[in-house]
Amino acid sequence: MSHTVLDHVDQYLRLGQEYGCSDVHLATAFPPAWRRNGQLLPIWDDHEPLTEAETLKLAKSFLGETEWKRLDEKGDVDFAYDNGQGRFRASVVRQRLGLDIVFRIISTQIRSIHDIGLPIDHIVPLTRYHNGLVLVTGSVGSGKSTTLAALVDFINRDREDHILTLEDPIEYVFDSQRCHVNQREVHSHTDSFAKALRGALREDPDVIMVGEMRDLETIQLALTAAETGHLVLGTLHTGNAPRTLDRILDVFPTDQRDQIRIMVSESLRGILSQQLVPKGDGSGRVLALELLVNTPAVANCIREGKTFMLPGIMQTGKNVGMITMDESLRRLYIQGSITQEECLYRAEDKIQMRAFFQS
Repeated sequence: MSHTVLDHVDQYLRLGQEYGCSDVHLATAFPPAWRRNGQLLPIWDDHEPLTEAETLKLAKSFLGETEWKRLDEKGDVDFAYDNGQGRFRASVVRQRLGLDIVFRIISTQIRSIHDIGLPIDHIVPLTRYHNGLVLVTGSVGSGKSTTLAALVDFINRDREDHILTLEDPIEYVFDSQRCHVNQREVHSHTDSFAKALRGALREDPDVIMVGEMRDLETIQLALTAAETGHLVLGTLHTGNAPRTLDRILDVFPTDQRDQIRIMVSESLRGILSQQLVPKGDGSGRVLALELLVNTPAVANCIREGKTFMLPGIMQTGKNVGMITMDESLRRLYIQGSITQEECLYRAEDKIQMRAFFQS
């Protein structure tokens, strides 16, 4: 039995919200699917694949004129879609067989740093600096946006400052609490992160959140902002702290790297790297978190370009809350939250992790 194709994307989105999914996929030549607890599965087991005409009809059900134009010109469009029932990060791309439509369901409820399970004693000090760089890193779907929103929300209630967010697209909506919050969307309100960041420095912000530091110019401007008296919160798609620092440095031409290493060693406050690991009992996912805090020893490593020494330093920095990803995974395993297979599969140092299981 095949199901009839629903007329409007909102009907699929309502199902996705109801069943606690993170994403809904409506793609040509593939049955309607959703991502639950990190797994991509068909919504109905016996649904026929969507045809090119059906996905086109679904795209027409929610794309406005500007989005159509962008899709026509560029072949893809990303934007925040709000249907009154919720907010979604929508992406429509043209591919070989037709259109692919993917929605990320944005929870309207901003979760607090407490709810997410961040180590409050060590995270709160990072949010109270008046300058410097705090990075949240991890692969796609590792919960970076949720963590970043929790940090901004905490600052919004804790400080009396001007917060400016630069996002693509705006995900969580912040109401000004004790802080004055301005949110700008790349493509809607400005052309690029770099352009928005350059403009931001003239708006007298105290805290700037940069949705994604993806190119040389954005990273350069973020570092400059962090140096000149702004607290900058940003994200990168890197797996751990040493790789994040290498990624930042690799963006720059070789002749600038010494100078950039010094800049980063002085302005970095901390790096949170995270991944969401499926729970052993299949009931959802749990946060594994690596935390690097910039101490004199860490700054020294960065200045000298010896990022490979950071894991060792992090193991001895427990008093300031430092923890490596492997240590975090081990703790989750010991608590009985995750399986041995997951723990080993996600470990950075597989040899050491195997030894841990055999001891």
